[in-house]
Amino acid sequence: MSNDKRLWRWRSSPLRRREDVIEAWIVLTVWLVVVIFGGVAALVTDRAAEHEFAQQRAHRHAVGAVLLTDARRDVTSDWSTDGRVQGAVRWKAPDGSARTGHTMVDGGSKAGAQVTVWQDDRGRLSPSQPTGRGEGHVEAALFGAAAALAVAAPALGAGALARARLDRRRLARWDREWDLVGPQWDRRTG
Repeated sequence: MSNDKRLWRWRSSPLRRREDVIEAWIVLTVWLVVVIFGGVAALVTDRAAEHEFAQQRAHRHAVGAVLLTDARRDVTSDWSTDGRVQGAVRWKAPDGSARTGHTMVDGGSKAGAQVTVWQDDRGRLSPSQPTGRGEGHVEAALFGAAAALAVAAPALGAGALARARLDRRRLARWDREWDLVGPQWDRRTG
């Protein structure tokens, strides 16, 4: 499609209606919102997620722990993607003190088994290991894309709704004009 056909609403023409100009501004505004605000939302969200994942990698550390009770397989382990269940563990905090708590461990492990848990700088258990660098890039990009979509979807929806209302106005105007012109045609052909 040539640029002349794409930009016809912007050219001066005796056939151009007021609704055509309004529609052109709506389309331009919607696309500017989608591109600018969607791009900013994607970039900000991507950067925030990357920062959060980097913080996790910097402040979560693997430490050996001892399982205090049997980690029985049950309905929850059957439904989990990795077969892990809650288990009571004992580990040493960075300050050397012994700690106990609950975290996810492999289902079917026996009491006394050595397990790896993740703790933060204060010795508190983290629910999972930190997101790796490569996986973090992918997840951050997906979060950014979701943020852009969250901005774009309402803008595109509002634009489509506004254009539909303009179409109804155009059709109503054409109906009124046909009511005026139609009877004149009937006299000529009848």
